[in-house]
Amino acid sequence: MTSTSDAAFDNAPDRLGWGHTGLEAEFATAPDGTLRLVRLARPGDPGRAAPASALPLVELTALGHGSGWSGSRFTGTALGTRPKYRGHRTGRHGDRRWLHLELHDPATGLTAFVELTSPEGLPVLRSRVRLRNDGAEPLVLQSVSSLLVGGLPAPDALDVRRARNDWLAECRWYSEPLRDSVADINGDVHQHDSRAALVLSGRGSWPTDGHLPMGALTERGSGRTWLWQIESPAGWRWDLGDSARGTYLALNGPTDAEHQWRVRLAAGEEFTTVPGVLALGSGFDAAMGALTSYRRAVRRPHPDHTTLPVVFNDYMNTLMGDPTTQKLLPLIDAAADVGAEYFCVDAGWYDDSTDGGWWDGVGEWLPSSRRFPGGGLRAVLDRIRERGMVPGLWLEPEVVGVRSPLASSLPPDAFFQRDGVRLAEQGRHQLDLRHPAARAHLDRTVDRIVGGWGVGYLKLDYNIVIDPGTLAPGDLAPGAGLLGHTRAYLDWLAEVLDRYPDLVIENCASGGMRMDGATLSVTQLQSTSDQQDPLRHPPIAAAAPTAAPPEQGAVWAYPQPDHDDDLIAFTLGGALLGRIHLSGHLDRMTRRQLALVRNALTTYRKIRGDLAQAVPFWPLGLPGWTDEWLALGMRSPDDRTTYVSVWRRGGEPELRLPVGHLAGGEVHAEILHPSGAQGGSAMWDGDGLRVTLPRTPGFLLVRLTSHV
Repeated sequence: MTSTSDAAFDNAPDRLGWGHTGLEAEFATAPDGTLRLVRLARPGDPGRAAPASALPLVELTALGHGSGWSGSRFTGTALGTRPKYRGHRTGRHGDRRWLHLELHDPATGLTAFVELTSPEGLPVLRSRVRLRNDGAEPLVLQSVSSLLVGGLPAPDALDVRRARNDWLAECRWYSEPLRDSVADINGDVHQHDSRAALVLSGRGSWPTDGHLPMGALTERGSGRTWLWQIESPAGWRWDLGDSARGTYLALNGPTDAEHQWRVRLAAGEEFTTVPGVLALGSGFDAAMGALTSYRRAVRRPHPDHTTLPVVFNDYMNTLMGDPTTQKLLPLIDAAADVGAEYFCVDAGWYDDSTDGGWWDGVGEWLPSSRRFPGGGLRAVLDRIRERGMVPGLWLEPEVVGVRSPLASSLPPDAFFQRDGVRLAEQGRHQLDLRHPAARAHLDRTVDRIVGGWGVGYLKLDYNIVIDPGTLAPGDLAPGAGLLGHTRAYLDWLAEVLDRYPDLVIENCASGGMRMDGATLSVTQLQSTSDQQDPLRHPPIAAAAPTAAPPEQGAVWAYPQPDHDDDLIAFTLGGALLGRIHLSGHLDRMTRRQLALVRNALTTYRKIRGDLAQAVPFWPLGLPGWTDEWLALGMRSPDDRTTYVSVWRRGGEPELRLPVGHLAGGEVHAEILHPSGAQGGSAMWDGDGLRVTLPRTPGFLLVRLTSHV
């Protein structure tokens, strides 16, 4: 890809315009002399903020330079109005437009480079800020914004959406009026904006534990939506509040107050924030479609993103971390017979203990001789290849058990530490991937497993939480150490993929506790949950495309021999609009049951090429945790092909689903799963889809073909 630079607009600092066919941005100089973003919209959208209601391009706090006023909001910092415009450059890198704005504060010598990018044709803006200390004295940063947007509609007109993301209960979106959190204090009387703010943050080494690092504002009436994500593999924060009769949005990475993050910039040193991303749309579904396309545009290219092979994993509701040759061989044969293309041996393959106490002894990642007698683990991997599948292994690379020999053989500085004490969490130590010995250990491990054993799939798990981080030599605060490690971890993953470009890496952290945009841009698959109950899995599967594109979102499908046909169809169907992670005791199933599994995988192979380009929508709205009916749709770029998954867990047996982008058209409805449509019916009525599911649990996958 090539990068070009141009002067697309006038150099005068009083007004700057930038954009492309999908996005328009305008900057203007406020009375205090700061350059501010006064318009960010899709072409044709109304409105432009006055400079006074917009925010400075960068807000930051540093020791000796705190807030300009008290409160929890991340606006009005003492340094925010000091850096003034000094120049800009624009250009194009492949399909992405970029604009770099340079700001400078003569008093401290601080220079800020606001680096904006946007894929051509998409209403999505990505922003990060690079700070350089061009002064003589060091500066200790306590917080730096990634993206600031002011001049949005007033809080009275907005609903805000957030997504709770708990272990086994991921991607649970909920909505409320913004005014419920930011009260109207009558700013005209007080001559001041409210100090109140709606603040959400994530802490620790599980960046999506508690909430996804996302949010959305929707304007009542028009439906216009502003949807954002913070691409941080560590801490993050966003806040919303009143601003000059409008609403502001501030996106941040880690901060001192909430994450114990501080960075010292000596003369000439730099720091770059995590990116903040904002997508615009006529409604939530449209904004999520744009964000999905953006995620595809910025991630690392890989063949897996277009081939979408079916992965069998022996863990969930099956071997549960207890693999042996005897247990695996019949599963391998059964998985191959139904059409799986990858077979991943999950946790336990390294455990040579007789009591199953491997948790605090991991780290060497050598195969167990007790579990794999005779030909060892290599014979199991060979059997997977003989059956036409790619072998995979589970690995938890960042941890070393307290009983592992590596706990004493690696240097102390290769581990997380605070106040000179090595940290331990649940019987494990945490490696610091900034240390060359830690990195060399993992390189040797991967070279042995992938380069030596021929493993083509790694499921990389992470099952402990370190909060707030580490204080290695040179770290000023533990939050900075954590961010440094996570960035080094992603760099290491990229180097692994450089060495083994066909290797497929699944990102997992007890399911979906690490579903952040930074990690998703490097890895090929994302574990979305470890929920074991097939009746509680649908709301997770239906909402998973909010966190990851469908071709990256791994969804468990674990049919069992004791399931009836309806439940087998139900659990298989939930994964058909994502990435199938097949599991279950297929080796114990009847021929009829195996035929149900085989038919589902045949259907998936027929549609997966469409999923790699499709964007999600929700005919019934985003799913609630206890909803009786749920639905997820995928629409092709030209809207000729639409897929709709429908789950019924209760309620009346018939429901009508609106499908707005096809309303009024000539549409053919075809049930793809379960095969034979024995479990229900689906009919297009001119404006929507009428579905009947007489039994619970019930599921249908319907293809809608538009004859335009």
